[in-house]
Amino acid sequence: MPGNIKDRYGMTLSTNSPDAADRWQEGIDLLLSQSYGAEEKLQEAIDLDEGFAIAHGCLAFLHMTRARPDQARESVKRGLELADGISDRERRHIEAVNLWANGKGPDALALVREHLAESPRDAVLQRLAQRLYMLGCSGAGDPHFPPALLAMMNELAPHCGDDWAFLGQYAFAHHENGILDKALSLAQQSLEMNPGNAVAAHSVTHSYFEYGDAATGGNFLGNWLEGFDPRAHYHTHLSWHHALFELALGRYGEALQLYEDWIRPTVAARNISSLSDSASLMWRLTIYGGEKPPMPWEEVKEQAAPAATTPGAAFRDAHAALAFAASGDRELMDQMINRLRTNAENGNIFAREIILPLAQGIDAFGQEDYQASVDYLEPVFPQLTRIGGSHAQREVFEDTLLEAYLRAEQFDKAEGMLKERLSRRETPRDLFSLGRVMAGKGESEGAQDSLAKASTVWKENGDAETPELTNLEKLAGTLG
Repeated sequence: MPGNIKDRYGMTLSTNSPDAADRWQEGIDLLLSQSYGAEEKLQEAIDLDEGFAIAHGCLAFLHMTRARPDQARESVKRGLELADGISDRERRHIEAVNLWANGKGPDALALVREHLAESPRDAVLQRLAQRLYMLGCSGAGDPHFPPALLAMMNELAPHCGDDWAFLGQYAFAHHENGILDKALSLAQQSLEMNPGNAVAAHSVTHSYFEYGDAATGGNFLGNWLEGFDPRAHYHTHLSWHHALFELALGRYGEALQLYEDWIRPTVAARNISSLSDSASLMWRLTIYGGEKPPMPWEEVKEQAAPAATTPGAAFRDAHAALAFAASGDRELMDQMINRLRTNAENGNIFAREIILPLAQGIDAFGQEDYQASVDYLEPVFPQLTRIGGSHAQREVFEDTLLEAYLRAEQFDKAEGMLKERLSRRETPRDLFSLGRVMAGKGESEGAQDSLAKASTVWKENGDAETPELTNLEKLAGTLG
């Protein structure tokens, strides 16, 4: 029955155990900050009061974020069994998680929106809304993401603007819509309230990534990670961001060391959802330098293997395609493409228009058929937000299309893409690519200028010899 115990947002908790409520609140704050120990605290709350229904629901939410759907369904089922007599707010909370855990993403999002209209400070369901907008539960993200997420967060802001958890998430909604200065300000406000909030640190990182300021972003994140518990699942993803900063500066050795220490599947196996981190970093290393990185693709392929035959989110399938293509596993790639083709033939428009051609384009790239890769990827590019994830995560697929343009010698298309990117931020890698475009078009003077700018940054900040810098210097040498 609802009692007099309230959480830190002033919402009633249906438990008569103050100790259970305290453990629950500690677990929720760890969950919201993506820190280590949330699962343990929620279980402690349940151990103190097995009838604490919402604790079971929140544990189910945590299981879902860690790609444990079976455990999530078990926990949320128990929460629903205990729901008699609890508050309407807690009941809706559990029901929304139940819909998500059972593959009813659109229904879950509708209930979450209804719930937040009445209980705007329910921070866990704010987080669930973000996940549903990004990834959904039917394999596709919301077609209106990211603007719809920002609109929702704007509605909640008058009620939640004093909360560190909300501010960190609000920052995410801003940088995904290209509102970078506001995103950085919100994330910094959150960190001032809770310096250990990894969600806010994540948004600071994204802001610097979108600014194209790898030096400042890398310094911030490297220092912040020193105080972050490496047992936290989010450590893997933040280490991936750190590696991207190092790679942008030409520090291949540092990027590879971060992969070795924190990202590779043999290290991050505790987090199956880290496939996007391992596969995308290894793919970047492969296409940027034009050669296989000195790390085995086999273990990434094994991490991706379930996607060959098991339905899942488009975001997972897209990264699995990278692993199958780069490892050259024809059997797994064919199995996944056939599964997606069957979905498309059975009327799944999303599979037909987005995830199937995306996988086929990646497959064609891996087989060095760059014209076919362009043909598959080009129509998908304007709709990439539908696969979910952040812009930083989706950029690996943008980079693949760009590299396919370059290798297929479609220089005008590559130039158009690069000019749009460079208008937002200037990076040495895009300058190098622009130099390749101009050299391909016979514009030697412009090519030399772009290559010189890229070379300066990499020589000042990066390793003395990298595949990328070597290729840049070879091209520069041909221009005289």
